[in-house]
Amino acid sequence: MLFQRPTPVMITPDEALPGRAEPVAVAASHLILGTSMEPPFPEGSEQLIVGMGCFWGAERFFWQAEGVHTTAVGYAGGYTPNPTYEEVCSGRTGHTEAVLVVYDPAVAAIDDLLALFWENHDPTTMHRQGKDVGTQYRSAIYTTSAEQAAAVAASADTYAERLTGAGFGEISTEIAPAGTFYYAEDYHQQYLEKNPNGYCNHGFCQISYADN
Repeated sequence: MLFQRPTPVMITPDEALPGRAEPVAVAASHLILGTSMEPPFPEGSEQLIVGMGCFWGAERFFWQAEGVHTTAVGYAGGYTPNPTYEEVCSGRTGHTEAVLVVYDPAVAAIDDLLALFWENHDPTTMHRQGKDVGTQYRSAIYTTSAEQAAAVAASADTYAERLTGAGFGEISTEIAPAGTFYYAEDYHQQYLEKNPNGYCNHGFCQISYADN
């Protein structure tokens, strides 16, 4: 008889690890783009935070996109301040692994960035991506403006229709205003550039966001 692993459950704020006051240190510049991964960012740029499972592979999609100023990986959507990777992996911080995308909206259309998000992971699986299981792998989008939130909501509706039309399940993506983004340890930043054969479970998820 086969047994399915139970779906992980989000902790409450009272259950979260205490964390710490000191943020982690990251490199002065992005390994590929050469830009700062920390603010201040260029005037007129916008920020989007996405969770697509393991952040190593997710970050690469966005640093390759036209109009993206910088990217960084970290932790978002939870309760523990300045968590470590090990703490996030324990499921006791409430965070998901996330990618900060800083982009020029005059060059990078938000819809194009959202297409990268929707098409390159499975947004229908709750608290997991493939064999990676845990609340830290949940699908999420955290927005930084009302206009961005409206675009994300519309894109979710669009992609949900395409998924259900193809026989897939409902979207489980968490969509919310962005809170604090906590940078991950420096060895995680641009991980697949540092480790070309490193682990990556991302790829096209079978359903296009828009007709070609």
